Amino acid sequence: MPYIFDFDLTKGILRSKLIGRVTDEVLKDFFRADADYVVRTEPQAGIVDFSETTSFEVSARAIGDLAKSPLVLPSSGVRRVVIAPPHAYGLMRMFEIAGETTRPDIHVVRTAREAWAILSVTNPRFEPLE
Repeated sequence: MPYIFDFDLTKGILRSKLIGRVTDEVLKDFFRADADYVVRTEPQAGIVDFSETTSFEVSARAIGDLAKSPLVLPSSGVRRVVIAPPHAYGLMRMFEIAGETTRPDIHVVRTAREAWAILSVTNPRFEPLE
């Protein structure tokens, strides 16, 4: 599977990690799977982590469509961070900008350290979700 989900129960953070090659289809499938984990965990914050991806072959059209799609995490009070390495950063910033009206308060950062700072978290302890 090109993505995994884990959860920090004490801090209420759902982390989604994409791994390897990411294409339009992988990203769309990921969004559908992520919605199921959101319902199961009812997180206080969400992180989408692209740091273990090897390539990001996603079209600008797919990014725009996903940015305008319904929210996976409900908007009220849920903090969202995307960790994007250089090969994904530009398109994820495009996602952030295109989704400003549907996804307020989403932050695209380059490192996990930046994500933890935005979420005011130290020493997260994630457990795998099945």
